[in-house]
Amino acid sequence: MKTSALYPGSFDCFTYGHLDIIKRALKVFDNLIVGVAVNPHKTTLFSREERVSLIREVLKDTPRVEVISFSGLTIQKATALKVNAIVRGLRMASDFEFEFQMALMNRSMNKHIESIYFPADEKYLYLSSHLVREISMMGGSVSAYLPPVVEKALIRKIKQQRGEDL
Repeated sequence: MKTSALYPGSFDCFTYGHLDIIKRALKVFDNLIVGVAVNPHKTTLFSREERVSLIREVLKDTPRVEVISFSGLTIQKATALKVNAIVRGLRMASDFEFEFQMALMNRSMNKHIESIYFPADEKYLYLSSHLVREISMMGGSVSAYLPPVVEKALIRKIKQQRGEDL
């Protein structure tokens, strides 16, 4: 029986840390669905369509991965997709408390879907999309943190917001 997992997140913007989790999850699961979550309580820099498109571009040569978008509860989407697990990355101990609470809540709604956690590679422990966006907005280089296609899109998006020529 083939195993599949859902890797949900806002992915605003998609970093090398996210890519690392995907590559490692593909060692465990036959198929991985990257789910770009739409959270009405969260303001994103990139639209849902832009995030999906960027991730698809980054992963275009990565077999066994599908990129979708969804809104609503992750566990409901995971149930509808009939996946075996929800994949999440953990950077710091503070991530664990939130993720543990979510895993228990998800299990209470569907005991057949497991939550699987991958600790971040040590070189990505400090990395967050929010910090990368902030560094870029302040004129710093983010090439060490983002795939080139995402970096170009981020710079273009920031210039658009500022009304600068592209």
